[in-house]
Amino acid sequence: MKDFAAIDFETANHAQSSVCSVGVVIVRNGQITEKFYCLIRPEPEWYSYWNTQIHGLTAEDTQNEKVFPDVWAEIAPKIAGLPLVAHNSPFDEGCLRAVHRVYQMDYPDYEFHCTCRAARRIFGKILPNHQLHTVAAHCGYNLTNHHHALADAEACAVIAMKIIKI
Repeated sequence: MKDFAAIDFETANHAQSSVCSVGVVIVRNGQITEKFYCLIRPEPEWYSYWNTQIHGLTAEDTQNEKVFPDVWAEIAPKIAGLPLVAHNSPFDEGCLRAVHRVYQMDYPDYEFHCTCRAARRIFGKILPNHQLHTVAAHCGYNLTNHHHALADAEACAVIAMKIIKI
């Protein structure tokens, strides 16, 4: 895979629309060319204990941040025409669709690919599981800041460059 954008969302609560951070890593000609990270004021704007335990973000971290449409206005031109890649893409694609719906934004028909599905297919039982940190380590990437959206997107990009063929 030579040209794509790896994307990862973290959510504030159980609502898929509650994106509170996004990481995007753009790959062109098989090289990482750009990284983007942003905190987002979520909708609905509350944090569950469990989500905060996973990623460490709280309402205080995002209360003065931009809302999704403003952040997406920065991201959309960067990823225009690129397929999107995510680890467990149904989650990230679901978040993207949900937040577009909440803000009544037109949803472009993004092409998504899943590094988790690809890892299951390629590595099978070679790996003890197909979680992002496990697959990333197997592909030579040390994911030290797991559940930080940019770190996860970068791990996903490295995996995709190694195993996804379009």
